[in-house]
Amino acid sequence: MAKTAKLEIRRAAVIGSGVMGSGIAAHFANAGIPVVLLDIVPEGAEDRSKLAKGAVERLLKADPAPFMHKSCAKLVTAGNLEDDLGLLADADWIVEAIIENPKHKRALYEKLEGVRKAGSVVSSNTSTIPLQLLTEGLPERFRQDFLITHFFNPPRYMRLLELVTGPETRAGLGDAIADFCDRTLGKGVVPCNDTPGFIANRIGTFWLQAAVNAAFDLDVPVEEADAVMSRPVGIPKTGVFGLIDLVGIDLMPLLADSLLKTLPEGDAYRAIYRDFPEIRKMIEEGYTGRKGKGGFYALDKGAGGKRVKLARDLKTGEYRPAQKADPDAARAGKAGLAAVIASPDRAGKYARTVLLQTLAYSASLIPEIAGDVTAIDRAMELGYNWKSGPFRLIDQIGVDAFAEALKADGIAVPELVTKAAGRSFYRLEENGQETYLAVDGSYKPVTRPEGVLLLSDIKRTSKPLKKNGSAALWDIGDGVVCLEFTSKMNALDDKIMEMIGTAVTMIAMSDDLKALVIHNEGTNFSVGANLGLALFAANIGLFPQIGELVEGGQRAYLALKYAPFPVVAAPSGMALGGGCEILLHSAHVQAHAETYAGLVEVGVGLIPGWGGCKEMLARGYADPKRTGGRGPMPAIRKAFEQIGTAQVAKSALEARDMFILRDSDGVTMNRDRVLADAKAKALELAADYAPPEPPVYRLPGPAARAALEMAVADLAKSGKATPHDVTVTKELAFILSGGDTDFVDELGEEDIMKLEREAFMRLVSSEPTLARMEHMLTTGKPLRN
Repeated sequence: MAKTAKLEIRRAAVIGSGVMGSGIAAHFANAGIPVVLLDIVPEGAEDRSKLAKGAVERLLKADPAPFMHKSCAKLVTAGNLEDDLGLLADADWIVEAIIENPKHKRALYEKLEGVRKAGSVVSSNTSTIPLQLLTEGLPERFRQDFLITHFFNPPRYMRLLELVTGPETRAGLGDAIADFCDRTLGKGVVPCNDTPGFIANRIGTFWLQAAVNAAFDLDVPVEEADAVMSRPVGIPKTGVFGLIDLVGIDLMPLLADSLLKTLPEGDAYRAIYRDFPEIRKMIEEGYTGRKGKGGFYALDKGAGGKRVKLARDLKTGEYRPAQKADPDAARAGKAGLAAVIASPDRAGKYARTVLLQTLAYSASLIPEIAGDVTAIDRAMELGYNWKSGPFRLIDQIGVDAFAEALKADGIAVPELVTKAAGRSFYRLEENGQETYLAVDGSYKPVTRPEGVLLLSDIKRTSKPLKKNGSAALWDIGDGVVCLEFTSKMNALDDKIMEMIGTAVTMIAMSDDLKALVIHNEGTNFSVGANLGLALFAANIGLFPQIGELVEGGQRAYLALKYAPFPVVAAPSGMALGGGCEILLHSAHVQAHAETYAGLVEVGVGLIPGWGGCKEMLARGYADPKRTGGRGPMPAIRKAFEQIGTAQVAKSALEARDMFILRDSDGVTMNRDRVLADAKAKALELAADYAPPEPPVYRLPGPAARAALEMAVADLAKSGKATPHDVTVTKELAFILSGGDTDFVDELGEEDIMKLEREAFMRLVSSEPTLARMEHMLTTGKPLRN
């Protein structure tokens, strides 16, 4: 993308306080932008701003939370469209998110035009209505400042923003809004043509309709359909029917009606659209999915009050206990997409039917809905969370094999697929540059927005400086090295500790290397220590090896903390247990806003063993204002409460409250920009870097321990703490209080880490802890024993 002039958005406004409107307002607030939220005045209401105020109250109670921090709500001013229209005069950007009716929207725009300031931007969050229909009959000034910015629900979590400009939209406005949404709101912005449903919903609605049709036609139970139309093909685990339940079954007819009113004659969606009486009946009776009485799935209280998952029989409309489906086609997913659609079982035929139709439809829509394949792929990857977009999926099947499959099933081969014959939609050039097949048949570079640095791009064009089975070191330019975890779920093991030592030595001894960034592009930064490896070692009595791993991890983390160069952690997703301890030992953290960090070891019957306890004590000690007082006890209590209850920050902003992030640490809204921001910070720190001074601890010892144990005993009496909770938290209390010390004694990090090691080894050799570890590995849930 060419360099774009910055658009100053200091204040925003959202009209419409429904689910989408209020969610968009919350996300402006997450980004630190004051926002006005207006709605109509309800008839007979005492509080004329009741709708908008009620929306903010619901946002504060919602789970998952629309606000990244409760304090963000203070940036939202709730009002109404009759008394507070004047508040819009200060807004730099006004987002309309009212009912999907062009007439109502245009009437609102006329009101906005009377109060908005010159140069302010107005956009619609419409999901289906073309821009030309929205601006019909409106003044030229309005048309020049208007565009469509289609956020996806929930706005905080869904990265896609579809951007549509019109022929009269002023030059540069689309690029400027795209840049703001990218950098400030963290969105993946995809430019779309002004066509019905834009990209993601045009294809997504077709895909869901094809999937429902095929399930009825092939008599595929919903569990089996979702088992194959999910992770085996790179689609989220909700599958099709789980997704429809999530977004609301009643939304599907609304999307269909809107599309059918505006789609061109002859569009393939018209040919496959079916209005199933069975589904209409579900909606009429309140079975609209998770928000209603149930949907294609439901939960029911079984024997003993335990909730039982039910699935709806598509033929009879009755609920029955949900079955765990594991068809051959789903298992074939390990061999690739081609194997899934070639599987001869019912699920394989289902996947083939749905995917061939959907991928062919996608290929037929270029250049109608988007200029190139990358826009369509990115829209489906960001908007529907597909691991790979339609054209990358076709490449997985093979373009020629895909074309032959279409012919065999009587589906017309799109012109673009014919043009790609004997080739692929994406390819790597000799220099490692990824290119895509353009409409004219040539290959063009896949480009990134200005300032984006992706580790995946670096890996395509270079070789690692060092590599082992769990980690790699990469040169990311300007003397900065990136440490990447490559183990399953980025779980930490001895190989990663070894690579930390290698990185520290390499950079310290080099005249050219200046800093280390710890980053990866996995779903999660790290879920902590390799629990399976630890359980295996414990089960065969290899406790000395476990002890070596604990001590080796402590040494590695101290090496990061006291390296003679800056270490910057750049996390996104979960940073749990040992992953969180990496953050605590880094000179700086440049976190993605959606970083979920915490010391959660008590859930598996352990305590933080790689320095987490000492770091939380030191941070609490240094900030008496936030811990509630001076002296050791407030810091000890806060660390005990957080670690003892396995608290996890649900955003980077919450991580600051928990002392996992410091005020000096940075937060990046767009995940694709985390590495670039981390690298820039590393270089800034490297200019005059000096490692920190080791902390000195003065801890109360037995007196503090007794107070903490009394609190746990009360919880146990009330049934809120299990017997093993008591055992684990006693060990934690011993560490945080300093063991058998006294306030007059000075303790160093090594003293606290010794307590950590000893407590860890006592717990890891206990049967209740081993039971917790095994239960977590087999079920993914903590055992309450």
